[in-house]
Amino acid sequence: MQNLNVTLVQCELAWEAPEDNRRHLEALLEKSAGGTDLIVLPEMFTTGFSMNALANAELPGGATECWMLRLAAQHDCALTGSIAVRCEDQVYNRMLFVTPDGSVSHYDKRHLFRMAGEHERYGAGQQRVTVAWRGWRVLLQVCYDLRFPVFSRNREDYDLALYVANWPAARRTHWRALLPARAIENAACVVGVNRVGQDAKGIGYSGDSLAIAADGSMLADLENKNGTASITLNSADLLAYRTRFPCQLDADAFQLR
Repeated sequence: MQNLNVTLVQCELAWEAPEDNRRHLEALLEKSAGGTDLIVLPEMFTTGFSMNALANAELPGGATECWMLRLAAQHDCALTGSIAVRCEDQVYNRMLFVTPDGSVSHYDKRHLFRMAGEHERYGAGQQRVTVAWRGWRVLLQVCYDLRFPVFSRNREDYDLALYVANWPAARRTHWRALLPARAIENAACVVGVNRVGQDAKGIGYSGDSLAIAADGSMLADLENKNGTASITLNSADLLAYRTRFPCQLDADAFQLR
């Protein structure tokens, strides 16, 4: 298990304009992604949090997936974030995780944000997903999943939890409280990446993308910055903390329906 260099990308998103968003993100990464192992983009980074599911959905292997694979190969790193993907007659808010060797893993958002009608436009994922990358076990999560700790409970199967989001500024206090809580209760590193700016519905986003060590220490806080931040997750520190404070040995067993 080596140290993992992670780049958080927090930016404004053009509304339902995938090509514009890909172009903008690529320009940001040209300046900041050197030497990273993992780039984390926000939720629905090609469109913003749109409920026009069918109109915005791409097919598996579509333009954005190909774009992610190209950038992963170019920067020799993994790249992750969510987009709308259509499979047969259903659209999913799908978090893609692509690597430079051309492999693509995905997680379909399980907890759909009913206050915006997401549960009426998108299908709910059924599987909790972890991926392996450069010696780290990584849990994939999307936005509203953050409010459901049983689903993200560490079963001694991950070292890093990723949360990609379009989390409104009106509830930024919740975001900033829950991300450290997930790190502390699961003895795992946590990275949460949100967007900034205002969307076409007039909803504002304050960013507040965070990186947190397993003991709750803050490693990065982008506040309302429009741009990127890179941090290093120290594997020795993580393993030493888990040895020193093995709370996982006393954890309760939960079973999801």
